[in-house]
Amino acid sequence: MKKLALTLVFLITYLFITAQSWQDTVARIEKIFTRYKSGMPGAQLAIGRHGKVIFSKAWGMADMEHNVPLTTESISEAGSVSKQFTAAAILLLEQQGKLSLDDDVRKHIPELPDYGYKITLRQMMQHKSGLKDWGAVAAIAGWPRSTKTYNNDDALYIISNQKTLNFKPGDEYLYSNSNYNLFAIIVQRVSGMSLADFTRKNIFEPAGMKHTQWRDNYKRIVLNRALAYSKNGSSYQTNMPNEYVYGNGGLLTTAEDLLIWCDYYLNGKLGTPSLLEKQLATTPLNSGIMHGYAAGLFTGTAKGWKFVSHDGATASYRANLEAYPELGLSFAWLSNTSEFDNDTNNVAELVADLFIPGNEPVAKKETPSSISIPKEKLYNYTGWYRNPRSGGPARLFLQNEKLYATQIGLLSPVSENIFTAGNGNVRIEMNSKGFLFIGSAKDSISFTAVDSAKLDEKAMNEYTGEYYSDEAEAKFYVSVKNGRLLMLQKPKTEFHLTPTYKDGFESPAGIVYFEREKNKVINLKISVGRARNVEFRKIK
Repeated sequence: MKKLALTLVFLITYLFITAQSWQDTVARIEKIFTRYKSGMPGAQLAIGRHGKVIFSKAWGMADMEHNVPLTTESISEAGSVSKQFTAAAILLLEQQGKLSLDDDVRKHIPELPDYGYKITLRQMMQHKSGLKDWGAVAAIAGWPRSTKTYNNDDALYIISNQKTLNFKPGDEYLYSNSNYNLFAIIVQRVSGMSLADFTRKNIFEPAGMKHTQWRDNYKRIVLNRALAYSKNGSSYQTNMPNEYVYGNGGLLTTAEDLLIWCDYYLNGKLGTPSLLEKQLATTPLNSGIMHGYAAGLFTGTAKGWKFVSHDGATASYRANLEAYPELGLSFAWLSNTSEFDNDTNNVAELVADLFIPGNEPVAKKETPSSISIPKEKLYNYTGWYRNPRSGGPARLFLQNEKLYATQIGLLSPVSENIFTAGNGNVRIEMNSKGFLFIGSAKDSISFTAVDSAKLDEKAMNEYTGEYYSDEAEAKFYVSVKNGRLLMLQKPKTEFHLTPTYKDGFESPAGIVYFEREKNKVINLKISVGRARNVEFRKIK
């Protein structure tokens, strides 16, 4: 009896401590989410452990105009979290023998130009295709996404107009929505079903995702849909994805449905036999360097644990889905506001940190010792350099007798011609032609030394004229106004060009550089993050 009593006391004490610990965790979650105020746009959070929902809650409003609160059953949009479902559809079709990841994309979409390289579906799935992001090109043309009701045929049209790739397929990893819009088209052509119908039949229904569908028709009435809001000053305004384009994004779902999906595919239930290994597989770049993007999923390790994740943003919807298979934990966060985009606190990461224990020793990183280099030697490195991939400028300059690089910061010398930055994650090796930039992902770019811009009125007039792009189907007019170069996109979008190196400029439209033939300006090119070297010919 005495032994039984002690056992009961121990059990009650254990349950009490566990309950208290969980109450503390919930309190900390609530504190993290205090930014979502009553009467304002909000968020959903769902946490799963070994297939069971252990926490699910919604904060804020789904519809401010009609005073409708956000609930755990409110439908939100998942942005690029959607890509893993599009990739899963492609993998299912490969399993059915209807395509291969090693197929040339032109086998299924012959409208694409022949760039002189084979672009495989695998390279597209892992963002190694080099295809320019159609939305970035549309933005250069003056019509960014949500300003027109784009559909996947529009996306294909813009992609097919591109004369060049961002890079040779397989050379780099560069995120591009074009890959996944083309996948949506391929699913339809190969299966005879729209991506929406194919995934409903082969993924959503088998998995039990009862609240999930695609926004393939943005005009369709969706019960319990939360509206998306941006904040302008002190007031909110609706900011919805008014477009038909999907596959790259466009998944309408709930946080709890996303947990169901994690449990479904991570337990090998997608495909027969399971496609999990292919979902998580990555392949190296042409250089042999590995990267962590798989089938619409980022893969990696955190605190010593393997994870799979993806975030998303469309209009003012925000999303994050993250799973730690070894721990049986998954976290789904959906929000209907973009107002916290610049907040340094990432609520999804903060919540995950509450649950993920450290599982690796803290490695002491060996940072090369900095040496002293004479100011005169450092001065020889100063000036402008050009990124050959995009035409992007980089300037090295002296400040307080130390060498700095734009967008990088202080460069610490470890030898006469080698510098590091970012706690040793970035390495710059100076040479006779410029410098070699080696980033944290071990990717290297050879920047070329170039002359700085020297603009007087005569030099500026060399750039003036009318420029037209077959790729963007748009015009720019370059003129001189009040002693500065101005670019105009009719009817009234105009901005100044800020000179960097000779013939190179920075602008709100992106990196702008002019090309010459026999010293005469013949065209300009614009590069933005996901679309490089979009050409505009000088026509007047």
